[in-house]
Amino acid sequence: MKAVVAHEPNKFAVENISLDPPKAGEVLVKMRATGVCHSDLSAINGTLPLPLPTVIGHEGAGVVDQVGEGVTNVKPGDHVVLSFIPTCGTCFHCLRGETHLCVLGMPTGVMLDGTSRVRLGGKQLNVMLFLGNMAECCVAPSSSVVPIDREIPFKVAALIGCAVTTGVGAAIKTAQVQPGSTVAVFGCGGVGLSVIQGARIAGAACIIGVDLADNKLEMAKEFGATDTVNASSGPVAKIQELTGGIGVDYAFEAIGVSSAIEQTYQAARRGGTVVIVGAGSLVDMVSFSALMLFAEAKTIKGCMYGNVNPRVDFPKWLDLYRRRRLDLDRMVTRTYEIDEAPQAFEDLQQGRNVRGVILFD
Repeated sequence: MKAVVAHEPNKFAVENISLDPPKAGEVLVKMRATGVCHSDLSAINGTLPLPLPTVIGHEGAGVVDQVGEGVTNVKPGDHVVLSFIPTCGTCFHCLRGETHLCVLGMPTGVMLDGTSRVRLGGKQLNVMLFLGNMAECCVAPSSSVVPIDREIPFKVAALIGCAVTTGVGAAIKTAQVQPGSTVAVFGCGGVGLSVIQGARIAGAACIIGVDLADNKLEMAKEFGATDTVNASSGPVAKIQELTGGIGVDYAFEAIGVSSAIEQTYQAARRGGTVVIVGAGSLVDMVSFSALMLFAEAKTIKGCMYGNVNPRVDFPKWLDLYRRRRLDLDRMVTRTYEIDEAPQAFEDLQQGRNVRGVILFD
């Protein structure tokens, strides 16, 4: 089967790999759609320190083909969305409703039993975040597989696996945006636009999209931003102007860059909430004034996977889609075949898409 394999930093290719059947507690999924996410690119270029060589991909939807021993939550033929964080249900975090922090979720490159299901030329490959679903098929832990209604288009369902869940969850669950509040979102890619949609759904009165690209700012307006600011010149000052010199109640960073994180912090009002959604580099450090951290009394929150419980929240987001409150169709601005993966990543780097999606027959 075909899959996108990162061999070493900045070197990847579409390869023909072999896939073993699922073991106990695992599911084999025939992929129908896989989102091309910036985190995939970060895995390829080494920003995310994942073991290489690895099969890329962590955002997708498909059809269950086989189930391993003991699997009861899905059956062959089910349509599913994949979650890149498996959950045990019994660890410290799961018992406290923090399934997005489950101890099983720390990526190792292999399955939960410590072995791999994929090989290239007889050599074992790693997989990205227990999935490696930028491939025609993947094997995943059963707790990473969430059944969905059959009428949901696969290219829409795929986005629920990462971008939409992270962004909408950041607004509704991590920040708990309140009706009538003010919001700024730094970065208007797929995740940032999902934050904007989440803030709109939550009832924010003022939503300010911030980006360097004018086309992304136009998209931000279409998805719910009431105002936009080009980040090329003084975005914090402009946000202050739009909020009467106060700053916003909630400021979100959806890029993963220290300079943007610092601007996001500055854009929040005294006593406001700053949410870091973007996945940055391990060595990119952020600096704050120790005095101002104390004096401004802001809350800084990291946002891992939108604080969601996939089994509970994936169906909620899809219900919002069915009710036309969450716009997912327009987020997919181009589709590709798997052989076009290099072009998909080039388009991602150039900011040409809200979300590119690889489709499979």
